[in-house]
Amino acid sequence: MLDFNTLTAFSSTYCIGICAFLIPANLIATSSTIIITLLGRPAIEIWQTAGIASFFALLMILHVFAWFMMGVVMAPTYILLGLGSICLLANLRAILSHRRFALCT
Repeated sequence: MLDFNTLTAFSSTYCIGICAFLIPANLIATSSTIIITLLGRPAIEIWQTAGIASFFALLMILHVFAWFMMGVVMAPTYILLGLGSICLLANLRAILSHRRFALCT
């Protein structure tokens, strides 16, 4: 079973490493989803890249929520929450827009 105290301690101990991985991962994965969508690739490729990118975005949001639970309320927490939310919404938009285009043709 998940222990939130352990996850929160892990998040605070390795914050620099987590953010150093998740920020570029979010940007690269979301950019690849957008590019693949704009190129008109098959739906399965869009779903795969959007799924991976959404996973990274959710990890970023959960990492920020762990900081909120610890009481860390600073500009970087809101900036990272915004980044994760924008990436998550961009991936959802890519899936929905491709589905709309597929239904129209």
